[in-house]
Amino acid sequence: MEVFVRSPAARAPSAGPLAAVTATVQSHLDEVESRIAQQAAAFDPAIEGYVTYAIGGRGKRLRPLVALLSGGATGGVTSAHVDLAVVVELIHIATLVHDDIMDEAERRRGEPTVNARWGNSLSVLLGDCLFAHALNLSTNFKKAEISRSIAQAAREVCSGEIIQTQRRFDLHLAIEEYFRIVQMKTGSLFAVAAESGALLHEADPATVRSLKQYGMKIGTAYQIYDDCLDIAGNENVIGKTLGTDLRKGKLTLPVLILLRAAPAGEREEYCKLIVDGRAEEMTDLLKNGAAGQSLSGSIQAGQKMIREAQSELTGLPPSFYARSLLQLGDGLCELLEQLRD
Repeated sequence: MEVFVRSPAARAPSAGPLAAVTATVQSHLDEVESRIAQQAAAFDPAIEGYVTYAIGGRGKRLRPLVALLSGGATGGVTSAHVDLAVVVELIHIATLVHDDIMDEAERRRGEPTVNARWGNSLSVLLGDCLFAHALNLSTNFKKAEISRSIAQAAREVCSGEIIQTQRRFDLHLAIEEYFRIVQMKTGSLFAVAAESGALLHEADPATVRSLKQYGMKIGTAYQIYDDCLDIAGNENVIGKTLGTDLRKGKLTLPVLILLRAAPAGEREEYCKLIVDGRAEEMTDLLKNGAAGQSLSGSIQAGQKMIREAQSELTGLPPSFYARSLLQLGDGLCELLEQLRD
């Protein structure tokens, strides 16, 4: 008989640079967590166990955090903001299921991935079910604009992933194109979380736009962090399969900076390593020596993006929620800085 459980370690509470930020809305995040766990009961009993496993690994919940803080900063956190947080996190979980299939990843949040346990065919369909369920939940918002924005963001996420897949091993990928892909596949879901948090309070258009831009930039910076983590992180500490980007030919910012800055002869050597799939050698180059400056440059780019995101918050009235949005940026800056060690 199949048992659909995760170890207690997969549900460890958040800690580190973001802990103080999550504490601002911890009771609401606990409610989000409870609501996410309850979603499995909405599925057919035959697949309920798979859904339970997919949604059971407790991650950082950054997208729900942004949705709740945006709501708090524009009028207070309501039950509708908890609903919004659940929807955006379910969409994110669906993308993780699909990402792990494409990357052939074996670990996620310290546990076997869905595809590692049950194979790609079931995992693809499970990701589809989670997407569909999240979009169905989004139709419950009274403002149709919110439902449309969420559906559009889900489309952007998937489109970004398709374009990134198209451009694998594309040694001519420009840094500007990388940022466009990252904004689509990661920034757009953060953006709709922040935007919709304000829309639920019918905030003025300028505030809604500023929070949307904040979400887009914070999300883009977080993806830069995640791309750097794939190179400089410790798999045992992180709890997920690392090094998948290079193995799968995803040219992330550190690689693109390296290729752009390298003299012709060295660039040719680096390109050959990428094409030949010698990911470990490329990782060593990116972490050490002169080539390691590309990792440092990527960290700086992520921190610059965070500062730009924080500048979008200047028009918000003072509150501990607005302060927490700023502190979220500070926490992400600190996470990026830790990758230099």
